[in-house]
Amino acid sequence: MLSAAANPARHFYCDSRVAVLLPLPLAGAYDYRVGADPVAQGDVVEVPLAGRTSLGVVWGPGSAATDPGKLRTILRRLPAKPIPEALCRFVDWVAAYTLAPPGAVLKMAISVPAALEPPAPIWAVRARPIPDGLKLTATRRKVLETAAAHPPLTMADLAREAGTGDSVVKGLVEAGALEKVALAPPAPFAAPQAHRDGPALSESQAQAAAALAEIAGFHVWLLDGVTGSGKTEVYFEAVAAALKRGRQVLVLLPEIALSAQWLGRFRSRFGVEPAVWHSELSDGKRRATWRAVADGTAAVVVGARSALFLPFPDLGLIVVDEEHDGAFKQEDGVCYHARDMAVVRARIGACPVILASATPSLETLANVQAGRYHRLHLPDRHAGAVLPEISMVDLRRTPPPRGFWLAPPLVAAIERTLAEGEQAMLFLNRRGYAPLTLCRKCGHRLQCPHCTAWLVEHRQAGRLICHHCGHATRLPSVCPECEAEDSFAACGPGIERIAEEATHRFPGARVAMMASDTVSGPHAAAEFVRQVADHEIDLLVGTQIVAKGYHFPMLTLVGVVDADLGLEGGDLRAGERTFQLLSQVAGRAGRAERPGRVLLQTFQPDHPVMRALVAGDRDSFIAAEAECRRDAGMPPFARLAALIVSGPDAGAVDDYARRLARTAPHTEGLEVIGPAPAPMALLRGRHRRRFLIKAARTVALQAALKEWLAICPAKQPLRVQVDIDPYSFV
Repeated sequence: MLSAAANPARHFYCDSRVAVLLPLPLAGAYDYRVGADPVAQGDVVEVPLAGRTSLGVVWGPGSAATDPGKLRTILRRLPAKPIPEALCRFVDWVAAYTLAPPGAVLKMAISVPAALEPPAPIWAVRARPIPDGLKLTATRRKVLETAAAHPPLTMADLAREAGTGDSVVKGLVEAGALEKVALAPPAPFAAPQAHRDGPALSESQAQAAAALAEIAGFHVWLLDGVTGSGKTEVYFEAVAAALKRGRQVLVLLPEIALSAQWLGRFRSRFGVEPAVWHSELSDGKRRATWRAVADGTAAVVVGARSALFLPFPDLGLIVVDEEHDGAFKQEDGVCYHARDMAVVRARIGACPVILASATPSLETLANVQAGRYHRLHLPDRHAGAVLPEISMVDLRRTPPPRGFWLAPPLVAAIERTLAEGEQAMLFLNRRGYAPLTLCRKCGHRLQCPHCTAWLVEHRQAGRLICHHCGHATRLPSVCPECEAEDSFAACGPGIERIAEEATHRFPGARVAMMASDTVSGPHAAAEFVRQVADHEIDLLVGTQIVAKGYHFPMLTLVGVVDADLGLEGGDLRAGERTFQLLSQVAGRAGRAERPGRVLLQTFQPDHPVMRALVAGDRDSFIAAEAECRRDAGMPPFARLAALIVSGPDAGAVDDYARRLARTAPHTEGLEVIGPAPAPMALLRGRHRRRFLIKAARTVALQAALKEWLAICPAKQPLRVQVDIDPYSFV
């Protein structure tokens, strides 16, 4: 099979042999014969496949290996625009890098099959010569006069303009006095007003904006600015510059469904809403958006990581906002990191990419130091606002009262804040009421039957829920282990429990929770954000979604209930992630003229993360973290890959994992660790064993893994998932 890069826009004619890539997890493209209608590389076609039909994309000329007599003929070419050559190259690149089947990657690029068919026409009516013998009442005459004076109108619009009912219009259509005509659907998105003036920028913002607006061709810029420094307004200038050049723009956000304030900023700057792409869209909106991207009428798309695979014909800029965020990593199906793939997508399309963050990832900073990326720094908050003061509450010295979770210094700070008419926020990155429920008599813990995970109590929903597979059940009245009645106790806090305590301690405050299971979808999020911004909420209790760039002028105090939470476990990025998350959460405080304050409740006040946060010394922390990674031979100074072997039978999984271990590569600079039970040894009913592969950056890691897996392939129902550059280790 030839890549789409080899022969862009190549055409194939009757009886030619072509390779068609199907959106299925197959090893490669299948050969087909071209019928009477010619096709071109990138065309979407319908082909026969094992007694059914399937969509596919013409990927290039076929091979000579297949017997010509066994070739089946392409059934038809769909009327959709061809998949852009740059996207075809991107699919090939992602498949090769992640070791995923190319068809599995293609499926993300043609994720809306219904959008490949033309949209249904909008039927309207217009006047035509009045048939002989047609009886004209005053009402009918009024309808015909209205129709003659207007362009084609829908039947409902014509009836409304004429002041009559739909039945009169319908009768005139049946009588032949009006004829139906098909109208093209209106453009789903208005063009952004690129020449519209933005807000006044500070000197440092203006310098950064000018540098970004001038870039053309492939460049990678890190826009590194403290929280509240106006990074969004700065990269909006680069968006405007790309629009003025007639190019499309993609902006990736980690939590697109919760981006109400970002969308409001865009509307204020460019006068219209951008196209939005995320999992909450209706089917009709997804079809319209996919088509608008493909035909170029969607000038700006803001989306989640999957938006990288939309069919942009003329992509001129990619922005990855909050580039450090772990939500950009996809860990199911095709495992990829959207930040890194955005850089590849930009390189293939020869366009610039901007990575924006107040706490850049170590990988991005290493690329800056190596000279591969360029850095622009915004050191100050916008409009004179100052960074919040961060201090610690040592829980060893001032613990909360028994049965409570808020220490006295934090309670006192909240009381002062509320008394001054300001807002406060309590942060705990744990959903639900309690993370663990156990029997007080025998110690039995309620666990998910399908996963190696404790069931989390969600008291508001009246359910115990597994956060990994979604299994839900009610709290049993009898312990299944010792049969004690009503013996279960909730252990530890989730945000529901913190909100319960806050309501008890601050009875006059308006308390509200913000988490992914309490604020679902963009409309609910927008309404919640409005309530906070309009000071209809005094005390906000939230998980990590409250750290996503929100601007609440009256929010002056942030209390982190458990600052140590992310430091546990064997994750090599635990310290970096905790620093990033707590820095982002702290950045919600004092973003306007009122100064902010942050209190971190911790049992580890001497931990490097805590000391760096209090000192505001990000650079020293990052330097120390980088040195530890370099000494340990870990990313970004080496490479990692994970292999997860899974299956419904634990014995079969272990047997195959041992066979795989015996055939492991022995390449200089490459080390295979495992197999070992994955931390999540049972997930969704599948037993899991993990290999971790460490490699020097000079080792051809993908080639070594591909050769290894070819020697010892897995057979159903066993599966091997490959994760190049893993971010979590579950």
